[in-house]
Amino acid sequence: MEKPVIIGAGMVPVGEHWRVSLRDMATEALLNAMDDAGIDKVDSLYVGNMASGSFIEQENLGALIADWAGLGHIPAVKIEAACGSGGAAVQEGAKAVMVGLEDVVAVVGVEKMTDAWPTDATRYLGYAADAEYELFHGASFVALNALIMRLYMKTYGYTEEDLAYFSVNAHRNGAKNPYAMFKREVSVETVLKSPYVADPIKLFDAAPMCDGAAAVIITSKEKAKELGVPEERMVELAGFWRAIDTINLANREDFLTLKAAKVAAEKAYKMAGITAKDIDFFEVHDAFTVMAALSLEAIGVAKKGEGAKLAKEGQIAIDADYPIQTMGGLKSRGHPVGATGVYQTVEAVLQLRGEAPEGIQVPDAEVGLTQNIGGTGSNITVNILRRV
Repeated sequence: MEKPVIIGAGMVPVGEHWRVSLRDMATEALLNAMDDAGIDKVDSLYVGNMASGSFIEQENLGALIADWAGLGHIPAVKIEAACGSGGAAVQEGAKAVMVGLEDVVAVVGVEKMTDAWPTDATRYLGYAADAEYELFHGASFVALNALIMRLYMKTYGYTEEDLAYFSVNAHRNGAKNPYAMFKREVSVETVLKSPYVADPIKLFDAAPMCDGAAAVIITSKEKAKELGVPEERMVELAGFWRAIDTINLANREDFLTLKAAKVAAEKAYKMAGITAKDIDFFEVHDAFTVMAALSLEAIGVAKKGEGAKLAKEGQIAIDADYPIQTMGGLKSRGHPVGATGVYQTVEAVLQLRGEAPEGIQVPDAEVGLTQNIGGTGSNITVNILRRV
């Protein structure tokens, strides 16, 4: 079965967009992607979004955005997989093209978070956890990740300083990304002096609440050629998979293994015909610094318990062996939850085309991996992109 290709990518800057609506952000990103692809129509639309009904009291986003963008009477639907909604939407769009149901598919990820009070936003994010067995008992999403971070440090002998290197790396790269929310480098000292959000997670260990939208256009290689898209602007979705784990932490076989990421990565590697050693850069889901460490271990980049070691030793920098968060990741670029997986995809496309901003272009990048987490690891997508 022929692999689909991405021929267009677009996004809007991540930030606190008080005067811009969700539909306007999504439409701008979508039209940017269509313009990048050189097209004026698509066959369908998939919208990655986590909680628009809670954040802005608006559902039925497929119809909302397709109508606002003037796409006509096409199929349009929202895809929800918690914070992993964007990555899941990309996969659903790719599947539609692969089976031949649709020729040209648009995928947009969007979230408008800052219209809600911070306390309400924290509760909405908690909906990604187990409502009856975790949220009901007062375990917020941040608290659950704090438990994981505390156990990780205790089990493998790491300190808060060791985990801080993930944040430092993200901000170093994000400072050069014009679309990032925080375009400023930080030091280890800055991270360690930031206030605790939920001990041991500090402010600079966590991604911000924000707004944003990103979009990609997916089609077949044959259709791309019909549309006049040159091969150097095509990026193949060489392999992808999605897997789940228990929604609550208490039922996990191992609190410190992202089993869903491990399964999804293995399947994606097999589909692409490669291994982790063939990947040139990794966009992992660093909503919290400990999740970056666990992600590197789950996708086969680091041995179990050695994810944080890669950061501490500087092996995750742009010019090192395992570049991650090449444009800032969730920590510096921002984490508009339902849009994050699509931002990762857009950034991977730019890297593989050689169009990343100066200073954060991975040299001679041919293969990239994106990994998008829903919940505390209960719904994870892995996408492998390859330069055509």
